[in-house]
Parts: sequence; C-alpha cells; structure tokens
Amino acid sequence: MKRGKAKVFLTLLVILIAGIYYYVTIPAVNIHASGFWTFILTVIILLLAAYGIKMRFTSFQEAKNSKVLRIGGILLVALVIIFAAGSILSSPIVNAKKYRNLLTIEERDFSKDIQPVNFSQIPLLDKDSAAILGNRKMGSMVNMVSQFEVDEYSYSYTQINYQGVPTRVAPLRYGDVIKWFNNRSEGIPGYISVNMTTQDVELVQLENGIKYSPGEYFFRDLDRHLRFKYPTKIFEDYSFEVDDDGKPYWICPVINYTIGLFGGRDVVGVVIVDACNGDSTYYDIKDCPEWVDRAYSADIIVEQIDYWGAYKNGYINTIFGQKDVCVTSGGYNYLALDDDVWLYTGLTSVGNDESNIGLVLVNMRTKESHYYIVS
Repeated sequence: MKRGKAKVFLTLLVILIAGIYYYVTIPAVNIHASGFWTFILTVIILLLAAYGIKMRFTSFQEAKNSKVLRIGGILLVALVIIFAAGSILSSPIVNAKKYRNLLTIEERDFSKDIQPVNFSQIPLLDKDSAAILGNRKMGSMVNMVSQFEVDEYSYSYTQINYQGVPTRVAPLRYGDVIKWFNNRSEGIPGYISVNMTTQDVELVQLENGIKYSPGEYFFRDLDRHLRFKYPTKIFEDYSFEVDDDGKPYWICPVINYTIGLFGGRDVVGVVIVDACNGDSTYYDIKDCPEWVDRAYSADIIVEQIDYWGAYKNGYINTIFGQKDVCVTSGGYNYLALDDDVWLYTGLTSVGNDESNIGLVLVNMRTKESHYYIVS
C-alpha cells in the first residue's frame, strides 16, 4: 500500500512540475521548436528521477542494472544526438544555396522606381524620437499617468501607414501588478499615435480597453493566449498595429523552419489578434490583409538579405576568397511606398572599404524585394 501511494504521489508530482514548466515556457508542440525538445527532455529526466526515488536504489550497480533507467538513458542520448545532428544538417555549411534562395531579389532601376516625394510625406522622426514625444504626452495625462505608462518593448512604436500617413503607434501598459489588479476589468485605455511628418502626438482613447497584450497576466497574456489556441504554431516578433479605423490589433507572424529541423526560418502566415477582445484569425502570408504593414520582422528580412549576399558562391567562399560576398551595411530604416512599408538597407562588400555598392528595398508585408546598384 505504501509503495502504491508513493507511486501515485510521484506521478502526480511529475505531472504538476511538467504542467507548471509548460505553462511558464509555453513551447510550441512542434519538432521545429527547440523549446519543445527541451520540454520533452525535461519530462523524461523528471520521470527517471521519480522512478529512481520510488525504487530507492541502495547502490550504483543496482541502479545501473535497472532496465527502466537503462532504456531512459538510451532515449535521452538518442534525443540529444538527433537534436545535434538536426542542428548541423540545418546549418548553412551544408545548405548554402537553400539559405540564399530564402529571399528572391529582383534587380531594378533606381531612377525609374524611386520618384521624388512631397516634403510633407517625409518622416522626420526615428523610433527613439517618437518614444520621447510619446512619454512627454503621457506625462501630461494626469488622470492616467499614475496607473499606466507607454509600453516601449520591441513590438512598440511600430511604423505603419495610417490613412496614408507615416505613423508610429505604441500601446500603453499597466504601471505594475497592483495597478493591473485595479484596472484589469476595464483594460488598457488606449495607445499613443505619433505622426512622423508633423510630429503631432495623440493619446487615442478606446471605447473598449486593450485586454490582451504581452504585458498581461495569466490567460490574457498574448503569448499564452496564442499558445493555447494555436498549440503547434511557432510565433516570433509581434508588432502592434491599428487598422484604418484606428482599431488596435496584434500582428503575430507564424514562423516555419524550412531547411532541416532548425534552419531557414521564414514567415509562412500571420495571426491577427483583436487587442480588445482577443478574437484571432490565421492568414497564410499570401492572404495577409493589405492594411497590415509588418507581417515580417526587420530581423528576419536583414538576416535573409545577408544570406543572399553571402552565399552566392557557396559557404566555403564566405571564409576563403570571399568572391562577390556582400552584407548589409549595419543599419536600416523604413520608406512608405504605395500604402506599404518597405525596409531599406545598404549593401557593402566584406572588404575594408566603407562604401555602399547598392541598396535593397523589401516590402514588410509581401517580402517583395528590389536591388538597386547605386554606389
């Protein structure tokens, strides 16, 4: 009877620990997600530890002769070998051509594609300047500043085209957990909107507050909300946007690893989440609504431009010879064209020169890419 109770207790304890670990880390149930492999390895180790405690081995030899521990050890080693082999076989060392083909770049004529624009359409602010203006505006809102502050994480101050105007938007967040507890029923009351051409700043107050965001707790936390609705999808680099009516949404790119197990990350779709009520819809990337400006993150775009510039002549050439190898110039910004947001960055050779050999424009919604040879 005692052994039976101990077995039940240890089983329930393992389930509890594994459940808490999953709830905190929320990995995608997907073999391409490294977090899922870590979760499986953790569960196996917990089971083996519980079995060892239950059996109360008196010597190392006794534990060594245990069939269960032996099988568990073999399984652990096998998983580690598969993970390591998958990482190597997914790397550019053996897949340089596939990495280069992640991005298709069309060579275009700069003078034909890029036309002069009206000075009233030229953004005058970068992200840091917009944040300063946003904080200044928030500080003037006496009735809100005691409970809320501007959220300045990576998903904030997203540059979008709002009604044809380059604009940066950032949600508010609760000041702390106590202020969340006091205001959670109404939600976050609004977001900051910064006109990048006129430098006008507005605190847009919503009729229904934002109740789903990365700064929420429990099941209203955006990561957790998405994970339990889309358990197998891998998400990365959320962005905060508003539609043409000013309604706030979270744009959540869905990532797939297209080369082996862990290589060639690319966006295959987006989940658009209503920030106020949590309703969500998945779209394949080709069907992404046109009002969305940021289906791809800048990190993924720049990474793929670097692959395109580096692996033209294979992986070995990037180390020895470096013929025709070029990389992004270390910075990027955004341009508004035809109601879309385009990332632009310079290209430079890997030599010691400091001049650009051209520039690349990439549409942040469709990944349409243009290369201009402009020294």
